Amino acid sequence: MNKLITGFALGLVVGILYAPESGNTTRRRIADKGNDLKNQFADFIDNLASRFEDQADEVEEYVQSRTDEVRAETL
Repeated sequence: MNKLITGFALGLVVGILYAPESGNTTRRRIADKGNDLKNQFADFIDNLASRFEDQADEVEEYVQSRTDEVRAETL
């Protein structure tokens, strides 16, 4: 996945640099695309963190229920 993102970013930059536009427009487009990529990456990380938090909550609930069951069996 990391290679895919890197390849995409490099291809995007090279394509923009060879576009027949003025330097100012090209720099603005590179900055805009960079910001878009940064935002997409931040969203991906937030989504991934949320999934891990959800999994941690499920594991915690499972451990608590098993602990309660074991305590009930020993009494």
